[in-house]
Amino acid sequence: MNSSSINKILIDKTILHQEIIKKLELVYASALAATQTAIDTATDKENVPEHKYDTLSLEASYLAHGQAQRLQQCLRDLHSFKDLAVKNCLDSDSVSIGALVKLLGDDEKCEKWFFLSSVAGGLSVQTSSIMVQLITPESPLGKALMGKSVDDEVVINIANHTKCYEIMSIY
Repeated sequence: MNSSSINKILIDKTILHQEIIKKLELVYASALAATQTAIDTATDKENVPEHKYDTLSLEASYLAHGQAQRLQQCLRDLHSFKDLAVKNCLDSDSVSIGALVKLLGDDEKCEKWFFLSSVAGGLSVQTSSIMVQLITPESPLGKALMGKSVDDEVVINIANHTKCYEIMSIY
């Protein structure tokens, strides 16, 4: 049994999917608390303006509105991710939404794990002794990975800095 087969056995995408949902639920709970705090501040009797330059209540209401929008986005992300079917990919498959990809960086010579998701880009989750970062197809790396296969090289340029990766496995 080669090392790729051993790694395949150790990666349970159902558990990874559940861990990502838990993390998204925590993000939602944090956004809910921040929204409630902003609403409480905006509606507190002690924050009623005493003169036209006293804008604490107005500023808090703008913040509450922004937090409410963030809360709705968190809820959409959570529902969208819950609706994402867990699919197990083979190394012969190409990268698409729902793929867990192991990359090897040329400059770092270390493995990096990415989960291609339609939402929550940038979120990181620790599972099965690996750190997995969610990326979206709109991100530079996500765009570069879409449709690629194992052993393909992926090159991205961010802020005049070129990074090269090799796709080691697709799960």
